[in-house]
Amino acid sequence: KIVGSHSAVKLCRWTKHQLRGRGGCYKHSFYGITSYQCMEATPSLACANKCVFCWRHHKNPVGTEWKWSMDPPDQIVADGIDQHKRMIRECKGIPGVKKERFEEALNVRHCALSLVGEPIMYPRINELVNELHKRQISTFLVTNAQFPDAIRKLTPITQLYISVDAGTKETLKAVDRPLFTDFWPRYLDSMKALAEKKQRTVYRLTLVKGQNMEDAGDYAKLVALGKPDFIEIKSVTFCGESKASSLTISCTPWHEEVKTFSEALLSKEGLEDEYELACEHQHSCIVLLAHKKFKVDGRWHTWIDYGRFHELVRAGVQFEAKDYWAPTPDWALYGSEEAGFDPNETRVYHNRTKKKAQAGLLSEEQRKMYPNNPAEQ
Repeated sequence: KIVGSHSAVKLCRWTKHQLRGRGGCYKHSFYGITSYQCMEATPSLACANKCVFCWRHHKNPVGTEWKWSMDPPDQIVADGIDQHKRMIRECKGIPGVKKERFEEALNVRHCALSLVGEPIMYPRINELVNELHKRQISTFLVTNAQFPDAIRKLTPITQLYISVDAGTKETLKAVDRPLFTDFWPRYLDSMKALAEKKQRTVYRLTLVKGQNMEDAGDYAKLVALGKPDFIEIKSVTFCGESKASSLTISCTPWHEEVKTFSEALLSKEGLEDEYELACEHQHSCIVLLAHKKFKVDGRWHTWIDYGRFHELVRAGVQFEAKDYWAPTPDWALYGSEEAGFDPNETRVYHNRTKKKAQAGLLSEEQRKMYPNNPAEQ
């Protein structure tokens, strides 16, 4: 849904899943968000990249600077929440929606500023973030690593990401298709800017089979620049064929391939001295590497104490990631039997998956993608 003249919100499928008790997104598993209370949004439909895996298939505007009219941040937040609530209300008649969750979902508690475009292109991004925090809404902001100065100027974010889509200049140009001619220096400087942040920081790697998975070592060399608290390694999501991209379903790695790549990354450039495999969400084909400082007395603390974060923001004091961390449940850990799926939820397989399993048409590789046999559901 378009908000104002340059912003948008969208209802995530995981919001609908968790409304029905069918599982939360990877942020629920890794960081403890409530998926059905999360709003997916952007204050800028425009972007400085034309990534091959963009789910919008390049229908959004592109540019290297802001050149449009500008809506005020308080209006964007208020109208965005209103649009989000309208979409939540439309879910009321969906079979299986839990009454108590439906009511709670109307109270937004998290905002993923990663929908489409480049959020930090919006010149008043700090004011927008402050508007969200005033409303006790946590922020997960993803930038495409082309605006290092804007990263440096950012106000504290609950969790700040940069997209690290390639390990070399040549691959970055092929996969992200940036508009800036100096895209590589901007990319590296964005990592250096991330290293200056005191709150939680993340490298997000989106793996595209046959395009950016050649050498985990190239990615490992970049870790020293940004010194991220976490490294998310996820499989690309195929969103259909497009004339703007050559991407096909065959470009999507299996979860086992993501795990293999993650383990290979950890073995390069001495990363295993500082990071460990912490969590996985098999349902989303994603693995989390976490800095060892988040492992306290043998227990991971990748989850977030959101109440504490908002207290610190309101106090206006200097604070760090460790000041608002929280312990991670065992079911979210890498290698757990649940593979990151919350045992309080119910895994429901698509009818076509169950039929294929019952007919013995799932390959061994496909079968490994599921924690239990879909044929038995």
